[in-house]
Amino acid sequence: MKRMYYAWVTVLLLLANTAIAQKTVTGKVTDAKDGMPVSGASVKVKGTNTGIATATDGTYSLTLPKGQNTLVFSHIGYEDQELEAKGTTVNVALSFAVKSLNEVIVVGYGTQVKREQTSSTSRVKGAEVQNTPVPDMLAAIQGRAAGVFVEAQNGKVGEGMKVRVRGATSINGSNEPLYVVDGVPLTGGTFGSPTADLNFNDVETFDILKDAAATAIYGSRGANGVVQITTKKGKNGKTRFTFNAQTGMSSPTGKREFLTADEYIKYFYEAAENTAKYHYNRGGNWLGFASEAAAIANMRTWIEGRFRRYSGGNDNWKTLATQTDWQDLAFNDKAKTSQAEISMQGGNDKTRFFLSGSIMDQDGILTANHFSRMSLRMNLDHSVNNWLKMGINTSLSKNVRNRVPLDNAFSTPMQIVALAPITPVRNASGVLYNTPTTTYYNPLIDVEEAQSRIVGYRNQGNLFFESRLAKGLLMHNDLGLDMVNQNEDRFWGSRTDAGAGIGGAGRIQWIRNTRWITNNYLNYTTTVKNDHKFDATVGMSYENRYDEYATISAQDYPDETIKTLSGASDVTAGVNTQDENSLVSYFGRLNYTLKGKYLLSLSARADGDSRFGTNNKYGFFPAVSAGWIASDEEFLSNVHWLSFLKLRASYGLAGNNSGLGYYSARSQYASVTYGTNGGLGISNFGNDDLRWEKTRTFDMGLEFGIIKNRISGEIGWYNKQSDDMLLAVPVPSPAGTTSVLANIGGMENKGIEITLNTVNVATKDFRWNTSINFATNKNKLTKLDGQQDRIIPADARYPNALIVGESIGIFYAPKFMGADPANGDPLFLMPDGKTNTNDYDQAGKFIIGDPNPDWIGGITNTISYKGAELSFLFQGVFGNQVADGGGGFMSASADWFDNQTRDQLDRWQKPGDITMVPQARINRFGDFASPSISSRYVYDATYVRLKNVSLSYTIPAKLMARLKLSSAKIYATGVNLHTFTKYPGWDPEVNTDYRASNVNQGGDFYAAPQIKSIVFGITIGL
Repeated sequence: MKRMYYAWVTVLLLLANTAIAQKTVTGKVTDAKDGMPVSGASVKVKGTNTGIATATDGTYSLTLPKGQNTLVFSHIGYEDQELEAKGTTVNVALSFAVKSLNEVIVVGYGTQVKREQTSSTSRVKGAEVQNTPVPDMLAAIQGRAAGVFVEAQNGKVGEGMKVRVRGATSINGSNEPLYVVDGVPLTGGTFGSPTADLNFNDVETFDILKDAAATAIYGSRGANGVVQITTKKGKNGKTRFTFNAQTGMSSPTGKREFLTADEYIKYFYEAAENTAKYHYNRGGNWLGFASEAAAIANMRTWIEGRFRRYSGGNDNWKTLATQTDWQDLAFNDKAKTSQAEISMQGGNDKTRFFLSGSIMDQDGILTANHFSRMSLRMNLDHSVNNWLKMGINTSLSKNVRNRVPLDNAFSTPMQIVALAPITPVRNASGVLYNTPTTTYYNPLIDVEEAQSRIVGYRNQGNLFFESRLAKGLLMHNDLGLDMVNQNEDRFWGSRTDAGAGIGGAGRIQWIRNTRWITNNYLNYTTTVKNDHKFDATVGMSYENRYDEYATISAQDYPDETIKTLSGASDVTAGVNTQDENSLVSYFGRLNYTLKGKYLLSLSARADGDSRFGTNNKYGFFPAVSAGWIASDEEFLSNVHWLSFLKLRASYGLAGNNSGLGYYSARSQYASVTYGTNGGLGISNFGNDDLRWEKTRTFDMGLEFGIIKNRISGEIGWYNKQSDDMLLAVPVPSPAGTTSVLANIGGMENKGIEITLNTVNVATKDFRWNTSINFATNKNKLTKLDGQQDRIIPADARYPNALIVGESIGIFYAPKFMGADPANGDPLFLMPDGKTNTNDYDQAGKFIIGDPNPDWIGGITNTISYKGAELSFLFQGVFGNQVADGGGGFMSASADWFDNQTRDQLDRWQKPGDITMVPQARINRFGDFASPSISSRYVYDATYVRLKNVSLSYTIPAKLMARLKLSSAKIYATGVNLHTFTKYPGWDPEVNTDYRASNVNQGGDFYAAPQIKSIVFGITIGL
């Protein structure tokens, strides 16, 4: 009994103690602006899982655990608030969230609060693209920023990307934006990509500057936009270690269907017979045959000789003993990809640091294609005293790429699809077959007996000092370096196409680009009488670039196991060049804010560039912009659903200095031969009037937030007028030079951009956000040289042209009208646009497509529930066409002996057939010209792609505490998982590499499809 008595006493005392230690807090959550109750708001005890949601009238009641008195109030669309529960009643008024409006955007030579911006910019956060399994960061931002068109030219791993910010502005110059990493402008890079060297998991933000108000401060390099890349920096607090690792597989996004061995034989039998009938009936006694049957029999015998040759010199083709799928041999369907990295971040009030190291390795989907990268980064800043801060941002990277040849080379893996499916891969001794057994050169010989390896090193960074000279006055000085060293080592064995007949061949290429940069500027900020805010910047910049290039070639390798040049017995050639360019600049900017809602910005830059003519060494690039935060006006104060409304407009001038080489403005000479005598002749006419290409941009925009910013976005319109474009003007010249560069062209881009962000659902455990971006751009060439309104290059495979009034690179060629129902001939539209002809040379030329999309867009959904998060991005390109330059071989009605795509089985076979595929004929006998470019090979390339899917789970904090970890997350990420398109080729996102230029866009010539990857990873924080 005593024991029971004491037990009850103990329980009662514990309950009493608990009752005394705990307290219940009640209160009400309201809107700070209108006093209305906020239902569904989260009221949580800080540092615990204890919480509750407010009722429909905004009230709540919550019991606090022992020793806990801090409450956290939150609701979507409002700023979080923390309050101490000093009593038993805690009421709170929440203010609507302005986090996105208060984001600090990186602009030229400084930063600016998003709310006060009067220019057009887009931001992609590094966290949004982190751990995306792509080698180049530009692929990760594809589809995430309005008005920014990102395109990979093919699926070769590690290749450069094409980026267009609001369209193209130049014919001869670069249309790529300027990339700036922590204040250091980049140009070029290993393999030609300025960003392939950078580990984008080190990136904090991508800020894309789009209009002249934002880019004019970069003067002669701002016409194509600016991508400001800000890497992660150290933060005050405990040093945190993060380890991340991922591994997965890659495969092609698509394959094409070709004829099987049986179909190939039947198809070319039919083509041979059709050829005999066609010619005999046209020319009577064709090749001396007395009858049509004799002609057909002869052609069957002739084609059987081909089959025997392609079968390795035997009759295995008759039994279909060999059925080779050459396409499968071109691809690596189980390519591996992996990445591992570790980073440290921390600091105190004096010193802050961020350190990272990363290793990335990716097999290409094409056999023999491979890319790897190693990178190190250190960002360090130190406050010397209360007025001086200094720091360093630096990175070192090494890239290695095993290359495959350009798309038009017979040795590139993709052209293997042309080989006959009846051809075996190897002979009885295991040696790869080559011509004459194979229809063309066998690319697998290059895979096994050649090598192409590029090793690139990049040192990039800057040392900076920031001095507070007086209240509001800051001086910034930095010295930056961007150095690229690249070595390419190539070898071709004696059986390869390049090494045949010369005992093998080798070549080494070495490139070094060195850029030194210094930026020095003063920034002054002040507020007068609380209503007038001034932010002024003035400074100068100087850059020097020095490029060095050397190459040596050799041949005749007695021992082909020694693949270096030291193994060659004959050094055949050597070249060495050096080029230098300097740029000096003076710039300034003034931002003025009146009463926090009337905004004005002025900027200007003067650039002096050594590459331009003596009469135009300097260019001046001004811009003005204004904004009005209308939602702060009194007359909108009672519009409760409107959270934010800003109108802005800008006008400015930016330039493009990439349209000519370092010495194009100067007269140049080269060695020439007159009969048997040597001499010098003019190789380039100088032009003292050469200057920058100029782009004037007028921009208008509206930024808004409604329903407590649960819906927010931007709508913008722009008009970009490019003038003084550099074009080659024909001139008579007895010295051999037939043109001179001049500033004579013009171009226009007009477009609309829309960005919409919504918070669809937001509860304590479940959240669903959506981000949508949409952009149109209409490009138009407005002027050529004044003497002509069109330039139509002679190209049998591609229809790109320059026509005043049309988009750059418009497709202009004969219009294919299908097969003649009477005889199966290909038909083309006559110049009158009404009648047809089967004579290609008599056909008219028409606009048959446009490689420039009508509009682009992306939609991202992020759904989270407790520790799980799912994010998926659909990206789309609409209204553009692609010209399949390889179609004249692989889809060409038996033009030669290439294996044909399966759509050729729909060929015309008898009178009355209605089809777009002409009769199969072997055209070597001259019945009609080899299929040249026409609308027959131009296809709609609109596509929607499931670009990115990421599923992650964050391990609960309690479990992490037991494991002594600060965080842990497991994830799976996929890119390019599915493509919705009508394009019949390998992939609609294509621009064949061997001819890509500003004009030559939208071409496909055996270009590899994009890479589909799925990886699994883990991130651990200590």
